[in-house]
Amino acid sequence: QKQLVESGGGLVQPGESLTRSCAASGFSLDSYKIGWFRQAPGKEREGVSCTDSEGEAYYSESVKGRFTISRDNDANTVYLQMNNLQPEDEGVYLCAADRGFSGPYTMCATLARSGHVEVWGQGTLVTVSL
Repeated sequence: QKQLVESGGGLVQPGESLTRSCAASGFSLDSYKIGWFRQAPGKEREGVSCTDSEGEAYYSESVKGRFTISRDNDANTVYLQMNNLQPEDEGVYLCAADRGFSGPYTMCATLARSGHVEVWGQGTLVTVSL
C-alpha cells in the first residue's frame, strides 16, 4: 500500500522556521512528482511548491524566496524548508505524489483545483502565532 507520512508541523512564532518531511512507504519516490499544498480555513487549497524527479521546482508567489523543496531519494523523503513564517502561512499542509503531470507547475496548479492524485499525505497543521 502506497503511503505518504508527514511530520514536522507545529506552532511557531512569526519569523521562525519549520522543516516539513514527507516520507514514502510502499513505493519509491524516484519517478514521482511531489508537491506540497496547504489548506487554510475559508480559503482554497494552494499549491505551495512542487518538484519533479530531475529537481525542477515550482513555488507559489506567496512563498517564493522563503520556502525550499528538496528530495532525498535514498531516504525516500521529500522536505519543505519554511523560513520566515508569517500568520498567512498558517494551514494544514499536505504532500502529494503522482507520476503524471507535465511538470511541477502543472502539478501544483491542477491539484490546487482537483484532489485527484495517486497518493496524499495525511496533512499536518502549521500555526504561526505570537
